[in-house]
Amino acid sequence: MINRRTFSKAVGLGAGAAAAVSLSGLTANASATTASPRSSGTPVPTVPAITPGTHTGFRTLKHVKAGVLDIGYAEAGPAHGPVVICLHGWPYDIHSFVDVAPLLADLGYRVIVPYLRGHGSTSFLSRRTPRNAEQSAIALDIIALMDALKIDKAVLAGFDWGSRTADIIAALWPERVKALVSTTGYVITNLKAQLEPAAPAVERNWWYQWYFATDRGKKAMENEKERIALCRYVWTLVSPNWNFDDATFARTAEAFKNPDYAAIVLYNYRWRIGLIEGERRYDRYEKQLAAQPPIAVPTITLDPALDPFTPAGDGSSYRAHFTGPYDHRTIANIGHNLPQEAPTVFAQAVVDAVHL
Repeated sequence: MINRRTFSKAVGLGAGAAAAVSLSGLTANASATTASPRSSGTPVPTVPAITPGTHTGFRTLKHVKAGVLDIGYAEAGPAHGPVVICLHGWPYDIHSFVDVAPLLADLGYRVIVPYLRGHGSTSFLSRRTPRNAEQSAIALDIIALMDALKIDKAVLAGFDWGSRTADIIAALWPERVKALVSTTGYVITNLKAQLEPAAPAVERNWWYQWYFATDRGKKAMENEKERIALCRYVWTLVSPNWNFDDATFARTAEAFKNPDYAAIVLYNYRWRIGLIEGERRYDRYEKQLAAQPPIAVPTITLDPALDPFTPAGDGSSYRAHFTGPYDHRTIANIGHNLPQEAPTVFAQAVVDAVHL
């Protein structure tokens, strides 16, 4: 999930909850949908409020060979519309954006929602390719996807692994990014910082990361039934107010049956805490990322107030990393899976980021 360096000061909800956007009412989204004027005076489109869970699936699912992968992805909206790429995290899949995608498509955006490596219908083209999951490898997957689909520039919007991936692309390849929506802010992994202990309450939140470092955790992840049960339990912890039903979880859990799922998840978390080394082909990118490069593209950061990984300080802990046009929003009563729990809020942030 999120780089613990970014919330090393967090031991709870902290100040973020006090400054949170109120999300009362049926859709829990209305307060974040007020249109704001552009510098030219033209109003920004207002995303219509919908009840989370209105949609249960995507009309169009596609595949494309990109880099070392055959990437499965959902697509919505006009083929020649401005592109938005939505990036999911762990333990989630493309259904985190099942309500966000049609909202943006109805406003004329071409929305691409890919399964990350090891998830859903995304597969490796060769059995010989190492099942690597360091942060730069996943970011390069999305660059390869953009190249394969002939997308020169896109809005990137994500949470968890998706935020990290979007942040990396915005930092290293800003010419490919029109605007950025990053949940929980700047989450590029700093491997050196990862070697230092965090506050006890923060370390407690990472129980599954330490579990994955053990043989027991590895066996659990490699057992399909056990890993699905583990992922469902994580959902309940990180989104305490989200009353998802069995069918909602089951739709996403299909993505966890990918034969590379366990290898990718275990690699990612073990690599982040220094238990394994990355591949040499990615060293130059990781060296750049170790310097914690700034992000200059127009950005909106979102903090879900009930997410245990949201840092205290209403975005102040990572504000200095964003040097371009910027806005920050803390969302009350919402947990880790922000786009699925509050799709109108998330979609509005995408639209607003384009107009910063």
